[in-house]
Amino acid sequence: MNNAMGIELGKKIKGYRRKCGITQEQLAELIETSYKYIQRIEGKNPPDVRLTTIVRLAKALKVKPAELLEF
Repeated sequence: MNNAMGIELGKKIKGYRRKCGITQEQLAELIETSYKYIQRIEGKNPPDVRLTTIVRLAKALKVKPAELLEF
C-alpha cells in the first residue's frame, strides 16, 4: 500500500472510531494490538496494514472491510 492510500485508510479509521465514540486505546484493545500501532495507522506515515488487521478493525468499528478500503 502506498503512503497516500495508507493516509486515507488512517483517516477513515479515525473517522469511524470517533463516530463510534471510542479512543485509540479502546480500539487497540478490541483488536488486540497496541494503541501505538493505532496511532501509527492514523498518523502521517502509516505502516502497511495487513488484510486480517483491516478485517478486525472493520468488525470493531461495525463497518464492512470494503468501507475502510473505499478511496
